Amino acid sequence: MSTLIIWVMGAGLLLINIILRTRILRLEASLKELRGSQEYLTYLHKQAQAMQNNKVAAIKALRKKYPELSLIEANKLWQQVQ
Repeated sequence: MSTLIIWVMGAGLLLINIILRTRILRLEASLKELRGSQEYLTYLHKQAQAMQNNKVAAIKALRKKYPELSLIEANKLWQQVQ
C-alpha cells in the first residue's frame, strides 16, 4: 500500500514538473516576442564598442542581461553587428 502511495505521489510531481516547464517555455517565448531583436542588437552593439569588439565578453554581457537568449541566438546577433 505504501509503495502505491509513493508511486502516485511521484507521478503527481512529474506531472506538475511538466506543466511548470511548459509554462516557463511559453513565457520565455512571449518575452522574446515582446522585446524584439532590435533591443538585443542595440545592447550588443554598445557592448561591442565598449569592449573593443571582444566577441566573447560582449556575448557574455548580452546573455547576462537577457538570460532567455541562447548562445546560438546571441552568436547570430553578433554576426549581424559585425
